[in-house]
Amino acid sequence: MTTLDVLMRLAHTIDSRKVANGGNPDASYVARLLHKGPDAFLKKIGEEATETVMAAKDLDHNISAADCAGLQGKLVGEVADLWFHSMIALSHYGLSPADVVAELERREGTSGIEEKALRKAVQREASND
Repeated sequence: MTTLDVLMRLAHTIDSRKVANGGNPDASYVARLLHKGPDAFLKKIGEEATETVMAAKDLDHNISAADCAGLQGKLVGEVADLWFHSMIALSHYGLSPADVVAELERREGTSGIEEKALRKAVQREASND
């Protein structure tokens, strides 16, 4: 089983929680977030991103190997929360983890500096139209 398989199963579960698909906001956290709309799940993404940064910073300042192991677990947990809430946003906008993986595959082997320069050039061209 691949990582994409796990993500796609989770995406399917998230999709099934949409109110249009029978999800119940009173019984499901995901259904509740989707029912409340983008402000609710985008706020959660912001919170989880901040918590991810804080967990990483804690790792930068760990005192002992024992502390480091626990802090690594905390970072992994926060990234999982960030990915999960990001997947709710993807579902809301009709996208899936496969779309993100395809974009990462498209970028593979491309310098990050080149990629950023290309995006800026495309944005400049679009604004000149």
